[in-house]
Formats: sequence, structure tokens, C-alpha cells
Amino acid sequence: MSITTRRGDEGETELMFGRRVPKSHPRIIAGGAVDELNAVLGLVRAADSGDFLRGLIAAVQEDLVVLMGDVATLPEDIARYQAAGFDLFCSDRVNKLDSRVELIEGQGVTFKGWVFPGASSDMLAAHLDHARTVCRRAERELVMLGDDVNEAILVYLNRLSDVLWLSARDREQGV
Repeated sequence: MSITTRRGDEGETELMFGRRVPKSHPRIIAGGAVDELNAVLGLVRAADSGDFLRGLIAAVQEDLVVLMGDVATLPEDIARYQAAGFDLFCSDRVNKLDSRVELIEGQGVTFKGWVFPGASSDMLAAHLDHARTVCRRAERELVMLGDDVNEAILVYLNRLSDVLWLSARDREQGV
């Protein structure tokens, strides 16, 4: 089977369960931002020559796959989504991010003034800052869905942006 289906040639795509929507649909825009975040996190993983973040980023990327499935499902199809064996994104996934925040802050990361991404010439820190900005955009796009978005997703992305910011500072400061 080819990846080229030609079904999107007219400017439409599918959500879960074959629901066709324009590629400009807010769910597609939001899902695309999360997909971009996942790709930028791939840059973070590739730039991490040790184990600084590798395990955490791999786990976050797995979380984002679950998150994107949730986003790609219209509210009227949520019961069907769950009946098909898919998990809804849940707030339990925030715990590992909270633990990472506590770990980094506990190591004494400090901050004064404005952050200029890339100023330290540390490529990993710059990729982390890039990922943070994409994460914030994904969060904004999802907020635009209003009540039709799983609240746990918004909390997760908000916390993830904190982790990415702190991780960049941690990397720059070598704490």
C-alpha cells in the first residue's frame, strides 16, 4: 500500500473514524502543531550525545502519539474511540513532567534577565528552546478548540513547555 492515497489532493483530510474535514480545520491545525513538536523533539533527542534527556524525550514522544489520537477524535466519537481500545490522554502523564521540574529546580538552576536562545552556543539548549516555542504554539492551537479539547492535554503541554525551558537553562548552566 502506498502512502500516496490522493485523498487529500482536494484540501481535505481525515480525522479518526473517517470523518473528513478541511485541512484548515482547527483540529488539523492543532494536530499539526503537536506533530511539529514531536519532530522538533526528535532534533533534541538526536542532539543529545549522552543521556541528558534521551529517556524523558522518548517518553514524551510516546505521550504525544496518544495525545494526537485524542485530538484527532471529534467529541461525538470519543466513546467509539475508547471502545476501539484507544486510551484517552490522562492527567497521570503530567506526573513525570512535574518530577523533572522538581529535579532541575532542585539542582539550582538560576535565571536573571531575558533568555536569548542560542547565545550559549549549545545546540541542544537551542533545540530545547525551539521545542518549547512549538509546544506553546500547539497549546494555543488546542485552546482554540474550547470545550472540545481534553483538559489533561492542555495541562500536559503547559507543563512540558516548563520542562523544556528549564532543561535548556540546565544545559546552558551545566548544573
